[in-house]
Amino acid sequence: MAAIGIHSSVIPKLNIDKNQKGGFSFSSSFLKTTQVAVNRTLSSYYSFPILKSSRIPNIVKCSVSEAEATQTSTDNKEKLVRRNDIRNIAIVAHVDHGKTTLVDAMLKQAKVFRDNQVVEERIMDSNDLERERGITILSKNTSITYKDTKMNIIDTPGHSDFGGEVERVLNMVEGILLVVDSVEGPMPQTRFVLKKALEFGHAVVVVVNKVDRPSARPEFVINSTFELFIELNASDEQCDFQAVYAIGLTGKAGLEPDNLADDLGPLFETIIRCIPGPKIKKDGALQMLVTSTEYDEHKGKIAIGRLHAGVLNKGMDVRVCTTDDACRFGKVSELFVFEKFFRAPAESVEAGDICAVCGINDIQIGETIACKADGKALPAIRVEEPTVKMAFSINTSPFVGREGKYVTSRNLRDRLYREIERNLAMKVEDGETADTFLVSGRGTLHITILIENMRRENYEFMVGPPKVINKRIDDKLLEPYEIATVEVPEEHMGSVVELLGKRRGQMFDMQGLGNEGTTILKYKIPTRGLLGLRNAILTASRGTAILNTIFDSYGPWAGDMSTRDLGSLIAFEDGTVTSYALASSQERGQLFIKPGAEVYKGQIVGIHQRPGDLSLNVCKKKAATNVRSNKEVSVVLDTPLDYSLDDCIEYIQEDELVEVTPKSIRMCKNPKLNKKGR
Repeated sequence: MAAIGIHSSVIPKLNIDKNQKGGFSFSSSFLKTTQVAVNRTLSSYYSFPILKSSRIPNIVKCSVSEAEATQTSTDNKEKLVRRNDIRNIAIVAHVDHGKTTLVDAMLKQAKVFRDNQVVEERIMDSNDLERERGITILSKNTSITYKDTKMNIIDTPGHSDFGGEVERVLNMVEGILLVVDSVEGPMPQTRFVLKKALEFGHAVVVVVNKVDRPSARPEFVINSTFELFIELNASDEQCDFQAVYAIGLTGKAGLEPDNLADDLGPLFETIIRCIPGPKIKKDGALQMLVTSTEYDEHKGKIAIGRLHAGVLNKGMDVRVCTTDDACRFGKVSELFVFEKFFRAPAESVEAGDICAVCGINDIQIGETIACKADGKALPAIRVEEPTVKMAFSINTSPFVGREGKYVTSRNLRDRLYREIERNLAMKVEDGETADTFLVSGRGTLHITILIENMRRENYEFMVGPPKVINKRIDDKLLEPYEIATVEVPEEHMGSVVELLGKRRGQMFDMQGLGNEGTTILKYKIPTRGLLGLRNAILTASRGTAILNTIFDSYGPWAGDMSTRDLGSLIAFEDGTVTSYALASSQERGQLFIKPGAEVYKGQIVGIHQRPGDLSLNVCKKKAATNVRSNKEVSVVLDTPLDYSLDDCIEYIQEDELVEVTPKSIRMCKNPKLNKKGR
């Protein structure tokens, strides 16, 4: 059995007074002996071995703060100083672990809003698409003030496909709040963001959220998180993280799971104590790394980032530097800092604070705003490479131009290249033809969000099926692999395991989840096997399974696999769908269309119940004769399948396309690759 670590926060506290009346003094050897004894006692109590790195907790100071204090001499040599009146933190978590809800509670308790102000839930999810889907897509800045300390808080996405957003903002902060669910514990995205934060050397405060859940197991979650720190080669100081227990929905926190305060005071105190202030060159030359950009109709492009050195003034002439030593000049027309939930105008900003700069309309993410006289560039932002690509092309269906405003290849090209200016994790290349473009992203959802946004901006176009980006190293074909975590009730576990096995998945872990009768399955699976998997798993588990994935690494080609067993039903001709035709067509499979809908030849109108495609005449009308029956036969039609954009992109295969317009989403066969139906 592998050794399991126990974090110091769950070890029973030893109340030993070093200055007792007898005048006892404890030698280092005695303390080590005591620790061994404690470990042995805990081993017997918890019935599993303790790692050597387990320590008796220091309840007076945070270990990260102590580590920072030892670097004072180094700081003096580099003329770096700490700003103790500011804390820059990012809040990171897996999807649905309550990160944005916790930020809501922090904002309310810091009196960001008036007492009588009506505030929506998840106020940081300001994008319409974020509210509809219930996920955070873009990183957002806000700030609160607690006991004369300004806290710049950055809310980050929880989905792995938007990991590029997380990687960008880690350049702006000195510490992170790692929010973990009290039942699920560390999940795939938790591992990803924690790995990045540890590489930056950031301080980490672990917040165990939702401790009021019936199946909450905070000790297990802390130990699992501690093991994750060790797996990711965290330093001793980082491993001795401070744990805070919270209920984000009601705004309560505490240092023990069964002893929560009535507010988030313990969390705020922990942030000030355990996360250091920014390390800056107060008298150095101006340097600000641009980590995000926004666009305003009146102000133009707005650059957001943290000031690393010097002072930035409104109206100041600056130099814009890139890593390849190409520089140009600009002027700061307006300057803003983040106060509460809004951008507040400022005349000057000192190093260490996060600010927004207007006036440099050609600024790009990763560039440095520096001193005009002798400005130097800061290291560029690096993000992980994309793993999935999709082909975007102009709409070539008979219904082109009916609903969309922007339909030409020039419109499509301009919009896609504008996207990569602020979306660092995405890449766009010209395709084989002038009207085709290859868009690469972190995952299918990453690209689907772009498609949905373009739809709402009145663009009309077609997209092909997602394909994985393979690599060839030393004449060996490598493909991306991901870690898939599936939460599934025990009664549906067999069908889910069979489904993942067909897609070349290899199980490496299986464990029960609390007392809820749910099992967590962990697989290493090729990214190819994940295409179309979400709907298949929901079908196999009757809608009860939850699938989460995260990129792992590139590995050997896993071989051929089939991701869809059934063919498509294809419209035989152009026209209007009739009930008479659908009555006989629905015997062939499940349909996507209703009577009265317009279709064109080659459009996919349903899923065939057998392998291979089948053409149907769904526009056939009942023949008008002079023979009348005594009673009209009533036609009973099945409810058509309602496929969303994500579902359509998961469904289509190599010879199929999705037609995207502002009002409709249709699927069709690719005329260039059209194969004869059955």
